[in-house]
Amino acid sequence: MLQAPQRTALSGPALVRLLARLADVDVPEFRQSLSDRLSDWLGWTDAIALSSALTGAPLAVPAGARAFGSAEEAECARVRASLVKTIAGDSMFAADKRRRFVHVAQQRASAEMQAAPAVPVDYAQFRQRYVALQQSMETGVGNLRGRLRALLAAKSPAMGRLAVLDAVMERALSERERNLLATVPVLLAGHFERLRDAARQAQAVEQTADDAAQAARAEEGAKIASLTVHSAAAAQAADAAKASPKHAQLVAPGAWLDVFRKDMQSVLLAELDVRLQPVEGLLAALRTR
Repeated sequence: MLQAPQRTALSGPALVRLLARLADVDVPEFRQSLSDRLSDWLGWTDAIALSSALTGAPLAVPAGARAFGSAEEAECARVRASLVKTIAGDSMFAADKRRRFVHVAQQRASAEMQAAPAVPVDYAQFRQRYVALQQSMETGVGNLRGRLRALLAAKSPAMGRLAVLDAVMERALSERERNLLATVPVLLAGHFERLRDAARQAQAVEQTADDAAQAARAEEGAKIASLTVHSAAAAQAADAAKASPKHAQLVAPGAWLDVFRKDMQSVLLAELDVRLQPVEGLLAALRTR
């Protein structure tokens, strides 16, 4: 018997692994070295700037410069927590509290479900919100990174060189990073459509099963009524046919949209972790004695 090949476990940032899972694709491990990859991303002007940062005279430490301490640590934690809170508390990710599991056998509940407004299925509003949150992350992380570089430059000439190097790398790679992260909402659009299509197919199958069950009950009720001599018995049979439960199951209209909201929120948090990696590097340098 042929067996499907096992998908290899993907290493790397959580953002990459999460997007690979949501897109249901097998991403091969990247074999190219970091230096080779950077050579593809950096131009000759970037190389000159990097060379100057690495070989130039170290910057003098300004007198009376502010030192890194617990207050600065707390400010970094505050910025991170603020961005996480912005993502976690965004109204776009709030599930519809009116949506509840209801038993379709209850005629009243079924009627209310049918009368309820349709779940919005336009991805454009999600894309717009994702891009807005990306801009908030870029601004917040960029400002924090600049402040940490200033603190690093005030620590020692060697640390000042590292601050200059980080600034050069940010300028050289920011456009590439922005273009790559701009593809994330595009990948999420495919995930959105797959969830929506699967939900529609499931609803169609369920509706077909319900229609078949209802037709069978109606036919059975008609047979019982035709064989019953007494009108009271016929009425009881008809009432039983009307009251008999439909295809017994629990239905959650729009549940797929709640799944997508949760996935989109997880992707945003994973992207925030990626954006904060340079900040973590600067913090590690500042914590050295």
